[in-house]
Amino acid sequence: MAASTSRASARVSSFPESQESTSVESLALQACDDVESLHEVRHAYAGLERLIGPERVNDAEEVCSSRSELSALVRVVNDELRRRIDAAEGTLRSLRAAVAAR
Repeated sequence: MAASTSRASARVSSFPESQESTSVESLALQACDDVESLHEVRHAYAGLERLIGPERVNDAEEVCSSRSELSALVRVVNDELRRRIDAAEGTLRSLRAAVAAR
């Protein structure tokens, strides 16, 4: 009976460990997704920079945006970047806590 009790407790203690490793793996995947999301925003900034950069001065007829429109665009991109950074930081904090709990 003692042997069956120790096997049962071994199964019970391994179950949370399995969930824990799945959680850590899930958080690691989420962190990778969050970083990829940040790369997308960086790509948007690069496009915006090329749009308004000094090398485009001679192409003024192609750029019909006003300063206020460009400012609004930058504000939206900044808000999205801030949101994505916050998400990535939250994921990494959770991942750090999950790894430390192991």
